Amino acid sequence: MFSKLAALPRPRALAICAAPAVVLLAVTALAPLPFAVAQPGMTADVLGSRDGTEVITIKGEEPRKTTGELRMTTIEATGPQTPVRIGQVVDGWFRSDQAVMPVDAVYPSGDTPKEIQQYNRDQMVQSQNVAVEAALKQLGREPGSVDVRLELADVGGPSAGLLFSLGIVDKLDGDGSGGDLTGGRSIAGTGTITADGQVGAVGGVSLKTRAASRDGATVFLVPKAECGDAQAELPSGMRLIPVTTLNGAIDSLRALEHGGKVPAC
Repeated sequence: MFSKLAALPRPRALAICAAPAVVLLAVTALAPLPFAVAQPGMTADVLGSRDGTEVITIKGEEPRKTTGELRMTTIEATGPQTPVRIGQVVDGWFRSDQAVMPVDAVYPSGDTPKEIQQYNRDQMVQSQNVAVEAALKQLGREPGSVDVRLELADVGGPSAGLLFSLGIVDKLDGDGSGGDLTGGRSIAGTGTITADGQVGAVGGVSLKTRAASRDGATVFLVPKAECGDAQAELPSGMRLIPVTTLNGAIDSLRALEHGGKVPAC
């Protein structure tokens, strides 16, 4: 076959070679790909309310009156069964307000949409329980010493753990010296939390910083391992503070307010 093509005039040979490629590209353009397209999602101030319901409710002790905001951040992604075409993938690669990710990196593989929703709800409930435990341990209190309830409808996954814990600490103890952890600022962030206060990476941070900036935040707490991703598309005027532990995040916010040394990515 090669020798026959070599004998043809160049324009015709190129046309013959290009024909299968054109067909392949056409098929690829129409075929769904195993990707999800994500964009900045909603944010919510854990110190306030959402849809008329307080995010953090404390009983058995009078909570502090806080100022400023602690905004948890999210991303929105196409569903696990939503067809994503090559044009969307290419477009997403060249846009800073979107990200293209493997479906398995966004959703548990092999589950139905209903099972995925339930999984994300379960992850959120578990994250909330752990966040309460981590916050009370940080304050030197026994779990159950105060009744803390967390409520954030229509949000799934564990990535708000750090912000939940910070919100509880702020409502119960502030910065430890009579002030607010926020210093009156609008502070956003993301990160999972463990019962002993370790902060974990979550993914999608470049989109979350955009959501935070859109909603007025000027400081973003980011898991230290994801500093590079956060810096890649950082909105103008947004300050990144890397964190690895709940205690470290609290120390950084205190330093931010009182003029101490604040870590940077």
